[in-house]
Amino acid sequence: MTDSKSKNRVDILGERYRVRASSLSPRLQSVVRYIHENRRLVIESTAMEIAAATQTSDATVIRAVQALGFAGLRDLKKTLDAWFGLVLTSEDKMTTTVKELTSDTNLGIDFVLQGHRRACDALSAPANRAAITTAVTLLLEARQVALFGINASGVLAQYSARLFNRIGLPAVALNRTGASLAEQLLALQRGDVLIMMAQKSAHREGTATLREAKRLGMPVVLLTNATDSFFAREADVVINVPRGEENGRMPLHGTVLVCLEMLILSVASATSARTVKSLKRVQGLYRTLKPVGRK
Repeated sequence: MTDSKSKNRVDILGERYRVRASSLSPRLQSVVRYIHENRRLVIESTAMEIAAATQTSDATVIRAVQALGFAGLRDLKKTLDAWFGLVLTSEDKMTTTVKELTSDTNLGIDFVLQGHRRACDALSAPANRAAITTAVTLLLEARQVALFGINASGVLAQYSARLFNRIGLPAVALNRTGASLAEQLLALQRGDVLIMMAQKSAHREGTATLREAKRLGMPVVLLTNATDSFFAREADVVINVPRGEENGRMPLHGTVLVCLEMLILSVASATSARTVKSLKRVQGLYRTLKPVGRK
């Protein structure tokens, strides 16, 4: 339930559990007891997974979390992260990395090159080749491809959507949060394929997108370094993409782009006639947009 690193931390969950649990209904008690006794697992679980483990409903899970004084599951997870000391921000990872590399340019070069070499070795392994082949087969049958990613992965989603559109496969990026993501999800339909860029944290944007894809019967292709995560368990195809972030170092997002370009080029070559036709159309439209007199 706890570990040695946690002994000197304020146990907010534990204190609230001891004070409030006895006054709750039996069903709520069973949920808060599970949360109290399975803290690390709860950090990586959705409300639906906790509900399944406690034989309750996701609504009951949320009520139990709120009965402990938390605004919601995300608030609880932040508290648990702080308790275990697991949270590493982008600033933390960058600080760790630059301290290790000092001021030697060659160390920085080697760090990136070695990270990409490891990723390329992993991507070329038989299991990943098979997964990529399966993903391409799904994409060839797709009405449209949707690419999910937030923060830095959101930039990759937007860029890759442009490339898919250029080769004639309609594509949309799902790279916003909150209400804006909900509006983007309206574009999804049956017959689409979802490509997700997600790691270990089962954040609400990812779970909401996955839930909508499942509702529509969309195949899900996951690009991740966390092959044991909630998203990996739910995806139809999992491609393991190492990002060079072991030991708290900064992730290399370029390795994910390498995988995306593999998928895009494979689809383009498999549908060469459509690709050429689409690219010619793009060039024709581009010529009509040139300013008069410009060569």
